[in-house]
Amino acid sequence: MKTVIVGGVAAGAGTAARLRRLDETMEIVLLERGEHISYANCGLPYHLGGVIPDRDDLLIMPEPKFRAWFNVDVRTGNTVTAIDRGAKTVHVRRADGTEYDEPYDRLVLATGARPLDLGLPGSDDPRICPLWTIPDMDRLIALAAHARRAVVVGGGFIGLEAAENLRGRGLDVTVLQHSDHVLPSIDAEMASYLAAELAEEGIDVRLNAELAGFRREGETLYAEIRGGDALPADLVLMSVGVRPNSELARDAGLTLAKSGHIAVNAQLQTSDPSIYAAGDVAEVRDPLTGGRAAIPLAGPANRQARVVANAIAGLPSEYRGSWGTSVIKVGRLTAAATGYTEARLLRAGLPYRKIYTHPASNASYYPGGAQMHLKLLFSPEDGRIYGAQAVGTKGVDKRIDVIASAMQSGRTAMDLAELELAYAPPFSSAKDPVNFLGMVVQNIQTGKSDPVYAEALPADAQGVDVREPAETARGSIPGFINIPLGTLRQRLHELDRSRPVVVSCQVGLRGYLAERILTQHGFRAHNLSGGYLTWKAVHATQRP
Repeated sequence: MKTVIVGGVAAGAGTAARLRRLDETMEIVLLERGEHISYANCGLPYHLGGVIPDRDDLLIMPEPKFRAWFNVDVRTGNTVTAIDRGAKTVHVRRADGTEYDEPYDRLVLATGARPLDLGLPGSDDPRICPLWTIPDMDRLIALAAHARRAVVVGGGFIGLEAAENLRGRGLDVTVLQHSDHVLPSIDAEMASYLAAELAEEGIDVRLNAELAGFRREGETLYAEIRGGDALPADLVLMSVGVRPNSELARDAGLTLAKSGHIAVNAQLQTSDPSIYAAGDVAEVRDPLTGGRAAIPLAGPANRQARVVANAIAGLPSEYRGSWGTSVIKVGRLTAAATGYTEARLLRAGLPYRKIYTHPASNASYYPGGAQMHLKLLFSPEDGRIYGAQAVGTKGVDKRIDVIASAMQSGRTAMDLAELELAYAPPFSSAKDPVNFLGMVVQNIQTGKSDPVYAEALPADAQGVDVREPAETARGSIPGFINIPLGTLRQRLHELDRSRPVVVSCQVGLRGYLAERILTQHGFRAHNLSGGYLTWKAVHATQRP
């Protein structure tokens, strides 16, 4: 049996290594058009900023070591230009221009994706570059060595990581984001914390900024914002999304999805059972809806590589889908998410409910804790978890990983209350923030609480802020009257029983206590989910 793998980074190298571990006799050929295999794409921004000082640390498994450890015929600088499915061969062009045909019994397409090219005027300037490969990184480092001003186009994972690291090199950095918030993997109100952090880091973030093109005046390059400024730049980093490298599959007649990705089954086979696809080039199952999804992340690519190798080796295995669990460092903050965002649920037309909490990362009486901001999305019908988002300085990744694991094991949002999680004061509270999310959902699903949200307060409601006067003096929701929680029972006569009451506090806890008091005294009461902190975050995203 001979397996040929096209593409030598995460999915391709992972498939080759797993195959060798399963079968010492199989002939394995790994064809990579670039200079390197098995390198850490996710580490590129951090070498750009000098956080990872040694470039060689990004080479997880250099070609000679990979060949020696796994006895794989590794051929870098070899570009596959065509697939002949009838003859079961791939046509290959070497770096020196010579060409040959390579036969296969099984073929794996791990060709990945490439940065989107917007085709804007002036984008051929050599100071404009993506950050996708090691040569891209080397080029940007050379530019940054003589640069003072950088423009980063796109506020996704790579764009934000690159912006932070360019700022760390001492450059003046502007981020241009075409939508109303950075980091599309979370919702706008959650991303508002990141925008504030970027500003603290000295990074200028321009939202709703559409790049029109580039122009040169003498030696100066300008990035032109449609209907706005022209920003001078010594380098421009383009990070506006990716598209799959699926042309080989298309030209070979393999079935592609509407998105252009290669369609695969649960074993990651294409429409040709002798050919598999994995990584950023493949469209896989969406486990939340049963539909299809393409999520270009390193974790899914590595897990898919294992499934492909198992399938080729004859082991029963299937890929259950990609949930989109992710995490990013932005300044002092961590932002993490899993599953669907609220924006994506709205686009899909799925009914949902949501809650916000703002717990501490560990017991409040133990020093060193930090506040987190959590958002949970779930089905109002059965409590199925649709997604979660978290932002904070400590404990964020842990909580999202717990929720992601619960989602994948079929646990509901209510079940989060029952999870037995590690506790000691330096690490958590006796009711872990994940447990607390589940308890809030239980209250909603059993009719003990009926939350409302900052972006859609009932027009006919009377608002009551149950914080202490010293707190409201630092900011409050317009139109809300202040009745501290400790005096609420004595001041019920001040409220109109014919109108609903929306209660708010700082983070939602006292608001829930007030909601329970009011409900049991005959009022139609609603708690503002997430309290004043969430209200501020929501309205921060609505400013012009």
